[in-house]
Amino acid sequence: MGGEKTVYMDKNTEKKLRQLNALIKMTSLINSTLDTREIRRRSIEAAQALVNAEAGSLLLIDSEKGELFFEVATGEKSEKVKEIRLKIGEGIAGWVAEKGEPVIVDDVEKDPRFFKGVDEKSRFKTRSLIGVPVKTKDRTIGVLEAINKKDGKFDEDDLEILQAFANQVAIAIENANLYKELKETFYGTIEALAETIEKRDPYTGGHTKRVMEYSLAIGRELGLSESELEALKLAAILHDIGKIGIRDKILLKEDKLTEEEAMVMNMHPKYGAEILEHIKQLRDVIPGIRGHHERYDGTGYPDHLRGEEIPLFARIISVADAYDAMTTDRPYRKALNKEFVYEELRRSSGRHFDPEVVNAFIKAMNKDIDTP
Repeated sequence: MGGEKTVYMDKNTEKKLRQLNALIKMTSLINSTLDTREIRRRSIEAAQALVNAEAGSLLLIDSEKGELFFEVATGEKSEKVKEIRLKIGEGIAGWVAEKGEPVIVDDVEKDPRFFKGVDEKSRFKTRSLIGVPVKTKDRTIGVLEAINKKDGKFDEDDLEILQAFANQVAIAIENANLYKELKETFYGTIEALAETIEKRDPYTGGHTKRVMEYSLAIGRELGLSESELEALKLAAILHDIGKIGIRDKILLKEDKLTEEEAMVMNMHPKYGAEILEHIKQLRDVIPGIRGHHERYDGTGYPDHLRGEEIPLFARIISVADAYDAMTTDRPYRKALNKEFVYEELRRSSGRHFDPEVVNAFIKAMNKDIDTP
């Protein structure tokens, strides 16, 4: 009688298939983030699972010092393992880094390359390990280890699958590092742009940095996510960028502005939004820039928004901006006492400022936060 054939696989084939499926899943997992710390954590967990090991470690190379360091480790006493550094060539991991070759060690106590200092410090007993180089192009950037096979011994199949995974780890780390470099360049450019505004006005030196720090303190107190805090940071750095369109005669005037001059000055949030509107990556940032002089009661500018019509980032920057303006020296007055400014912010809650944002700011400032 016809029917489906039953396919039988030997244990070795089953193991390979299981490892291959796990490799595909874990490769996808590590490539789903550009956070280097998260990549490293996931890499360790994946290495353990792939070869059924008790613990694992990912050692990265500090090329300036010629050392390997435990950036992430899992297993018992992993926090202590993070502190350890090895010279290239020192220990089994150092040998892998130096030679660029993988290794299986069934009994580390019998291997002259074994460095006991790690076990002594972590109080974790290493019996066996498998170590593979993490390479990008022809350069070794680290070593991925799986420690203590839970059943039996590490074999060539384990070595092959761990090396394949290490190659994917290298790609993920390289991509994350490239993203980090691009991000740092972007922030550097943005901060340089903001600094050009401050250079025009000697009385506002450091204003942008302080407003950014105060804004982030408020954002954290309000429970904003990391991505929201990142957008808030950009909005705070760029909040006064529109002043680039204000003539020095008005921007640097020490006397009180005339009504006509004040109207021109009040255009800077609008100018800032217009300058940045063509940059797609800043679309979530622009509302915070345009609205940072709106008032909670609707009497602000440029759009006379009221209450929660005002974007949250704008409400946050408004408080941070006002606090810094009041607590720094200006041509027409000396800096005001911080406690007095807190009371002024409270008095203006519900009129100029969002009460929830004011409360979050004062609460954050009363904590041990690294703000000026």
